[in-house]
Amino acid sequence: MAEHTYRVTVRGRFADLTDDQRASLREHLEGFDFLRDGGFSEEGGLTFDEKLDFFSYRVILTAKDKPDEAGLRRATTALDALGVDFKGLRAKVTDMDEMKINRPKRLG
Repeated sequence: MAEHTYRVTVRGRFADLTDDQRASLREHLEGFDFLRDGGFSEEGGLTFDEKLDFFSYRVILTAKDKPDEAGLRRATTALDALGVDFKGLRAKVTDMDEMKINRPKRLG
């Protein structure tokens, strides 16, 4: 199987956050611009709101197979770096090489 480029979105919930963890996560939100920082990237990006309930992790991966597992590993690493617990991780994968692009028809 040839390598493909995938967009992987991992979603989950924070679990059993302490007051210190909540304060630390809210500090990460300061200066965060969702339009600039919330998209897909090769480095991956974790997004959440001030409620600190749900989160999503978006990453662009190039892989031969199992991009969902690679995305879950990357999300877990990012969450572990923040020192927070989580639950209910699930990944959604879009194969960018297989996407159909509808181009507008030319007039005239």
